[in-house]
Amino acid sequence: MPKPVEDLGIIAAKLRPYFVAEDAAREKALRSCRQVIRYSADAIRAVHRQEHDKARQLLDSAHELVQELNHDLARHGKLLHSGFIHDAQKEFAEGCITLTLIAGEDLPKPRALGVSNAAYLDGLGESVGELRRYILDSLRRDDFSRCEELLTIMDEIYGILITMDFPELLAHGLRRTTDTIRSIIERTRGDLTVSLRQKNLETKLNDLS
Repeated sequence: MPKPVEDLGIIAAKLRPYFVAEDAAREKALRSCRQVIRYSADAIRAVHRQEHDKARQLLDSAHELVQELNHDLARHGKLLHSGFIHDAQKEFAEGCITLTLIAGEDLPKPRALGVSNAAYLDGLGESVGELRRYILDSLRRDDFSRCEELLTIMDEIYGILITMDFPELLAHGLRRTTDTIRSIIERTRGDLTVSLRQKNLETKLNDLS
């Protein structure tokens, strides 16, 4: 009669190591993800300070961790596709994309970054907010040299993301990101238009004087 209980004990003993390994992998991954997010956020701040070399160093450090995560979680598929991994990859992609757009370089591919396609698109969408910040900082410096170019890039990003209308299970929040981009672009266009008109008016007044 006690045999089923004995069988249950044997089964439980075999299951426990699996969950112990999953839990250990999760804890390690969480620490790495937090560091990836910190590196990426610091890199974006460095970009806005025109410290591109520092930004690249920080993103290189983040990339090493992303690659390590992909390797460590190769046998833990559920963790590799979890929300906290997506968020870290998204922040890393955002940092890399923001740097290349502002530096006028070629965009990195998702595979080269080691991030999922969904995280890449999410990071691309988030970069629109950083481009707005860069444009506003430029306007405060009376530097109009790249504002219209970057606004055009923002429009192009929106045009691409609006076509990626897939279920949440596949796109991981991309629809919400895309919904906010349109208003960010319109506000930026309005700010740039006002600043350009003011600049033209100042130029005309200086010519008259």
